[in-house]
Amino acid sequence: MEPSVLGAKYDKIAQWWHDQHVDSAYGVNQFQRAVKFARRGGKALDVGCGSGGRFVRILEGNDFSVTGLDVSKEMIRLASLNHPRHKFLHQDICCWETEQRFDLIVAWDSIFHLPLAMQKPVVTKLCQLLAEGGILIYTFGNAEGEHTDRWHDDTFYYSSIGINENVQVLINNGLSVLHLELDQYPEKHVYTIAAKL
Repeated sequence: MEPSVLGAKYDKIAQWWHDQHVDSAYGVNQFQRAVKFARRGGKALDVGCGSGGRFVRILEGNDFSVTGLDVSKEMIRLASLNHPRHKFLHQDICCWETEQRFDLIVAWDSIFHLPLAMQKPVVTKLCQLLAEGGILIYTFGNAEGEHTDRWHDDTFYYSSIGINENVQVLINNGLSVLHLELDQYPEKHVYTIAAKL
């Protein structure tokens, strides 16, 4: 699915999403585990940041400055209102470029919406955007291929290259896997934490 199409779909449900997730505990324990591996402070990148909320607050509490990216204009508008101290950009990670390097990168439940052909290039990009000693946490599916699903009276696209290929991309880019877990088993939801040592 083209990111612009995905962004329009999330625009429609942005306020609902915000209301559901602003104070949610979903993913918080996993994210706090990653933050413990990171140096305190520095720069953080949130890919698919949505309307902000729980992860941005954790980063603030650990003295990070945050750059958030999302393909949904409405999500970015809400994130900017919710966290005026930080920078939120209406951008597609597939083509976004920056000279910055980040001490912590999170992509929670976001890049699994990318076209299958973009999975390896985007994970590679996330590895390259990490500063030395930086920490990456992201989620993906324990499956290979692509599928669609109905949600909120709309069709959403998902893709994955699976556990082994994701781990191989991390290793090929000089990262060490610190943690990998099927955290919602029997659902095929995987999160991993890796470090650029």
